[in-house]
Amino acid sequence: LFRSNVVVTADAKSLAASKVILLVVPTQFVPDVLSGLKNDLPESAPVVICGKGIHVQSQKLLPEIAAEILPDHSIAVLSGPNLAPEVARGLPAAATIAAKDDETAKMIAGYLRTPAFRPYASTDVIGVALAGALKNVIALASGMVIGAGLGENAQAAIITRGMAEIARLGAAMGARPETFMSLAGIGDMMLTCHAKTSRNFSCGFALGQGQSLSDIMASRNSVTEGVTTVGPALALAEKYKIELPICAVVASVLNDEMNVGAALAQLMARPLKTE
Repeated sequence: LFRSNVVVTADAKSLAASKVILLVVPTQFVPDVLSGLKNDLPESAPVVICGKGIHVQSQKLLPEIAAEILPDHSIAVLSGPNLAPEVARGLPAAATIAAKDDETAKMIAGYLRTPAFRPYASTDVIGVALAGALKNVIALASGMVIGAGLGENAQAAIITRGMAEIARLGAAMGARPETFMSLAGIGDMMLTCHAKTSRNFSCGFALGQGQSLSDIMASRNSVTEGVTTVGPALALAEKYKIELPICAVVASVLNDEMNVGAALAQLMARPLKTE
């Protein structure tokens, strides 16, 4: 899997000699976990955020929150098309590591690289974090369309226009356009929007088949990040005056305000535009 120098721990005291810290916790717990850890982290160690989401209460991306709590640390983001079971089995995978400076991103990539895991460096922290968070919402929509039997043409349209939504918001927030064509962008989107083992796709699929969100969530013991991300995503869209029509109808389906068929019909009825 990873090199022997990558150690999994829940013991904060064992972090003192770490050269890099990878934080692997659900999005909504990141502020509390980082606040609890900050006195135990070596100041020279970059902190790598591995979650993909937007914090509901603050409506901020995870690296933004981390930078506020840990102002003396370099903050990085690890994201990409990486289904955990495949990575755990040692199957080939690639990902993006973003940090504000290229040297830090490349250093972290060097620590994580193995014959089966290839990280690429980036300095677009906001773009990588945003792409990783919002693709979960589009994966819900992709699953909904397939679950409702609306076809692969509709699914392809949802994925393509969904990426356009993410890129529009990213541009308004200062992200680079090429990030959305990277492993952290289109790569992660392709995987999450098609893989049956994707938590967000499978949740959307069940919704498309008529199951209630409460029943789906009750049957799971893992986090479906897209469900909690869509609200703050729409709040960011309002803040930056960007339209996110697919995210908006996903929110309506999750809130039981319309079914999947009506959601797609609403999208199809929107005024025609230049692509």
